[in-house]
Amino acid sequence: MKFKNRQQLLGILAIAVVVVWVADRIVLRWLLDTWDARAAEIAKLKQTVAAGETLLLRERYIREDWSRQQTNLLPAEPSAAETQLLKAFERWSSESRVGIRGIKPQWKRTADDRPLLECRVDAFGNLSAITRFLYNVEQDPLALRVEALDLTARDDNGEQLTLGLQVSALLALPADGKGK
Repeated sequence: MKFKNRQQLLGILAIAVVVVWVADRIVLRWLLDTWDARAAEIAKLKQTVAAGETLLLRERYIREDWSRQQTNLLPAEPSAAETQLLKAFERWSSESRVGIRGIKPQWKRTADDRPLLECRVDAFGNLSAITRFLYNVEQDPLALRVEALDLTARDDNGEQLTLGLQVSALLALPADGKGK
C-alpha cells in the first residue's frame, strides 16, 4: 500500500514539475517579455515627452526664427525672385571683391509642389575674397540654402581660386496659397 502512495506522490511531483516548467516557459516568459516591451515603450514615451518639453521651452525662439524665415523668402513672382537673387549676388561679390564668371538660375518644384529657385554661380578670386563672399552669402537674411560648393585652385600656388556654388531659395506662396 505504501508503494502505491509513493508512486502517486512521484507522479504528482512529476506532473507538478512539468506544470512549473510549462508555466516558466510559456506564462512567465510571456509576462517578462510583456514587461520588457512596456518598459521600452515607457522609456520611448519619456523621451518623447522630454523632447516636447524642450520644444515648449524653445517655442518663442522657434516662432521668431520661423517668422524671420517667412519674411525673408523670395517674392512669389518668378521674375521678381530672380531679380532679387541676382542683385544679392552682385552685392555680395562687390562687397567681397570676387569676380563672377556666370550665374545660371533654374526653376524646380519641391516635393510639396512649391516653386524652388536653384542658382549655380561660378566665381573667382583669392582665398580672402572667396571666404568673405561665402560669409556674405551665409549671413544674409535672404532664405537661401547652400546645396553644393566646389573650390579649385587656378594656379600652382593656390593664390587664385575658382568657386562653384549652388544655392536654392524657396519662394513665398502666392496670395491664393498655391504654387504656380
